[in-house]
Amino acid sequence: MGESKLKVATKAINLMQYTMQITSNRKRYPAKHLILVQRIQNTCMDIYEFILDSNRQNLNLSKDVRLELQSKVITSCDKLSCYIEISMNLGIVGSKTVECWQKKINDVKYMTISWRERDRKR
Repeated sequence: MGESKLKVATKAINLMQYTMQITSNRKRYPAKHLILVQRIQNTCMDIYEFILDSNRQNLNLSKDVRLELQSKVITSCDKLSCYIEISMNLGIVGSKTVECWQKKINDVKYMTISWRERDRKR
């Protein structure tokens, strides 16, 4: 795994850990919001898996597959941001939590966009 991709994978792990910590708190996310919790957690894990899968694709042999997986990371970040916004609008999480969470999401998203642009030029 290249240095920049290692950084994005590390950022994705950090995002997953933070997400699990926030969403596993039943005082914050009661059982009635289980579907939202599952979507948030699954989307977060998908982001990490798409990063790993993309990195494993040989750029010379599977460039289109690799770019598609990178695009899935970016789309999943957008979905996750939406679920976080819904959580805030429902009064489940406060603005400071959302701000920290969105920063983590944006770190992964924009690092992946940069990675994808570099791969496109190759």
